[in-house]
Amino acid sequence: MKWKKLGKIFAPSQYTLPNNCKEFAQSPQTLVFDDFVRIYFSTRERDEGTGKFLSHIAFADMDKEFKKVLSISKDTVIKLGELGTFDEHGIFPINVIRHQDKILAYTCGWSRRVSVSVETSTGIAISNDNGVSFQKIGNGPVLTSSLHEPFLVGDSFVCVYENTWHMWYIYGTRWIDNTLEEAARVYKIGHAVSSDGITWKKEGRQLISDVLNADECQALPTVIHHKDRYHMYFCYREAIGFRKDKTRGYRLGYAWSKDLVNWVRDDADAGIEFSAEGWDSEMQCYPHIFKCNEKIYLLYNGNEFGRHGFGIAELED
Repeated sequence: MKWKKLGKIFAPSQYTLPNNCKEFAQSPQTLVFDDFVRIYFSTRERDEGTGKFLSHIAFADMDKEFKKVLSISKDTVIKLGELGTFDEHGIFPINVIRHQDKILAYTCGWSRRVSVSVETSTGIAISNDNGVSFQKIGNGPVLTSSLHEPFLVGDSFVCVYENTWHMWYIYGTRWIDNTLEEAARVYKIGHAVSSDGITWKKEGRQLISDVLNADECQALPTVIHHKDRYHMYFCYREAIGFRKDKTRGYRLGYAWSKDLVNWVRDDADAGIEFSAEGWDSEMQCYPHIFKCNEKIYLLYNGNEFGRHGFGIAELED
């Protein structure tokens, strides 16, 4: 794999976003139309009552050369959850998929906790207006914590191969009681299958091997089939110290498979590096791989977890 960087293509500070959101355009993910590409992302509103952030979904419609923003979402794309629900305090990320005549969204809902900062689960919603807005099928999640995956289920990415629905997601393995900072979470990439996209069966194992240590955090898997292989990109970091030490922050990882069961991790073949300077010189995170006009592209965030927007790279054959 070898990528040609096309640069940063969207900066949220240059636009008026719905829900009084400012800064942050995290986890860009696409819905491709005939004459444009809709890029969904998670942005943030500050809760005046608590001073904390609420994550909302917005989108930017771009031309297929990714050089011009055609329009920005004007209204709420999907409402946050009601009091006490799994997505009460935010949705980040959202993965949108076309299947037959439907446009579905798999959401990562956030809710705050007391002893630790957050809990997450995966929800589902459907669009009746061509992806402008989504309505939840129910108030609960379709994939959540279970006996051996006790917390932090989310970051779901869904594809349908040979009539089987596949979901790659993250799940928490433990919280570290860190005296220097807030409690730190550790999470890995898992896999589930479904016959209908709603009822899921977890595979129940860590899919991608660690390279840093046992507490490596792996996030936001994205998968594509290309040249007889399945290719996965994700981001990974150290569990502690990543906010202050850039060498411990997110970078992109890569793995491949021939059967969707066995995955070979090969970060050296990811084909993309940090820039010497600029928006992605210190961090690369939240990747999304997709096809458009017979080309393969990789969207991703840069420094400060996508505070200043996202960029794109094109696969070179």
